[in-house]
Amino acid sequence: MSISENSINSFAATASVYNRRFWLAYLANVMLVTANALTFHFAELVAYLGGSEQLTGSVIRTGLVGALLIRLWMGNYIDRYGVGPLWMISSAGLALGLLSFTFIDAIGWELHAARVLFSISLAGMFTCSMVHIQNHVPPERRTEVIGNLGSSGFVGMIIGSNLGDFLMNIDAAPPAKFHYLFGTAALMAVGHFFISAALTWKQPHEKPKDGLSSIQLLVRYWPGPVVAVGIVMGTVFAVTTAFLSRYSTAIGLNGIGTFFTAYAISAFCFRIMTSGWSYRFGRHMMVLYGLAGHFFALCSLVFVTQEWHYILPAICGGFGHALLFPAVVSLGAGAFPKRYRGMGTTLALGFVEAGTMISAPILGMIIDHFATAEWSNYGFTPMYLGAAGVTVFVAIYYGFTAARVPDTDDIHVEDKMDEPSSAKVGGAVSPLKPEPALACESSER
Repeated sequence: MSISENSINSFAATASVYNRRFWLAYLANVMLVTANALTFHFAELVAYLGGSEQLTGSVIRTGLVGALLIRLWMGNYIDRYGVGPLWMISSAGLALGLLSFTFIDAIGWELHAARVLFSISLAGMFTCSMVHIQNHVPPERRTEVIGNLGSSGFVGMIIGSNLGDFLMNIDAAPPAKFHYLFGTAALMAVGHFFISAALTWKQPHEKPKDGLSSIQLLVRYWPGPVVAVGIVMGTVFAVTTAFLSRYSTAIGLNGIGTFFTAYAISAFCFRIMTSGWSYRFGRHMMVLYGLAGHFFALCSLVFVTQEWHYILPAICGGFGHALLFPAVVSLGAGAFPKRYRGMGTTLALGFVEAGTMISAPILGMIIDHFATAEWSNYGFTPMYLGAAGVTVFVAIYYGFTAARVPDTDDIHVEDKMDEPSSAKVGGAVSPLKPEPALACESSER
């Protein structure tokens, strides 16, 4: 085949992936992440209502416990009925949960209930978005497309974090600020609802023939050490999305817009620059480099005293995020056959949520324990360093386990239902049991 024919075929393959469906999903994800970024000031709401940092972590944990429990049902539901119904229900639930925050005027069960609804709905929307896009691309390009769709999150992060700072700094009483903040986020969720409906309306779906439970699937297709990496990602998210706003307030800064703008821009650029790394270096190296980026980001946050100081940790964190998210989702979901991709994706994202759920109250407790009236920001230093230490530990663990097995980004277990999970390490197929990619899978996706 000539060079020109190769070029034409390559262009056609790219065009078939980055089509109208992809860009609608991209827009929907921008709106979703914008809504989520507006809630990065949730800790400010808890503080306004009289709560502590530890209470903030506890409320976040309550929400994530609900999200994790519902994931055991969510994955099976997607596999049986498709992403459409759950995607629209989750979008409506997110809007309702965000609006609920505007009516809460005291610490109580209402705050926990609203956070549970918010977390469950957010989990459903992110999962449906990832499953939807994976089911419409060839298997060998799954990591690439997950990463490029994820770049929309960086756009949403820039919009949401800066819009959140603007709304929180307007000249109005605190209740009004929170009404503007969460009301705007709810509007984004409504817009996401209509796009998800357009993408999935009357979309055909083939149910799996065998009805294994969530626990059976998780045991049979356990992704391996990548689970620990997902937990670290959740820990880093707890630091940046739950407590960074409180840190800025403690040291007298205007907000977190500078951090998340630099974070998103750098992550977007790194995502584009490293889009081919899964082929060149393998996903295991992406994981190790990504963990290194998060380590340096957490350590450098210790030295932030002015807003522009956020730029260095943001760049390091953006580098880590750009590499980790597509690799972890691809490794975690890829451990499951395509007909159970809904369960695989929801569990892969669930590992990240588990990290936030476990770490948020612990990080909040560390802040409260070490803080003093004179040095209210001191409690954040051991919190940052503790999270960095966990990152190093998991990087060493991953390096001596999953990273020692050759990675193959285009191999997927499709029909070997009885293959034990020990044949796979971290989402890669052991060289002792090589499996060729199935041609029929490419045509289906």
